[in-house]
Amino acid sequence: MTTTIDKTAFARLESEKRLLNSVLKAATKKPGRFGFRGDVALKFQTQLADEARPPEISSDQVIAVAHEGEPYIAFFAGFLLSFEYIKLLAEVLGDALSPKGKYFLFVDNIDISKKYTVDFGGATFYVLPIDESTVYNELLALLYIEKTELKKLDTAGKTDAVADKALAFSASFEKISFEDGVKAMGPVRNIYENRPV
Repeated sequence: MTTTIDKTAFARLESEKRLLNSVLKAATKKPGRFGFRGDVALKFQTQLADEARPPEISSDQVIAVAHEGEPYIAFFAGFLLSFEYIKLLAEVLGDALSPKGKYFLFVDNIDISKKYTVDFGGATFYVLPIDESTVYNELLALLYIEKTELKKLDTAGKTDAVADKALAFSASFEKISFEDGVKAMGPVRNIYENRPV
């Protein structure tokens, strides 16, 4: 029996149409595990009639897994444009967060030399700067995974390999409160500037 999304903690997010632009939304190679790679909508734009608009705020480049029969997302990593969006993310994920899960957020507007742990919404987040790279590449570096090790794997297999390492990850970064992080964060970059219209 293949694990389907409705048997995992992704079910509510899927029903709320928050799982967007997926390159993976399927059972992985590990029995009982479901993987998602794509974007998670955190705040929707007001929609007129039946037009489809991109979300106002999202967590992009998400890599996440959940296990059948567990009420929480076991591993989640994603990009956030602003540190203060952690609150939105925690609200959207809600009861899919757990103290047992491993959650990594690569945030655009924190000091490039800092790494934090932030407790929020009943979970602990590892909050790291994003160094002009992708969440995937940042994770490989953080978890000491060689790209060559993953070369022969498909998207589901790569997701498993990253998730397995992430679930075993433990590090003690500077612990800060959400409020202190908001005070210390830099301005939010406009991701649309310097782009041809």
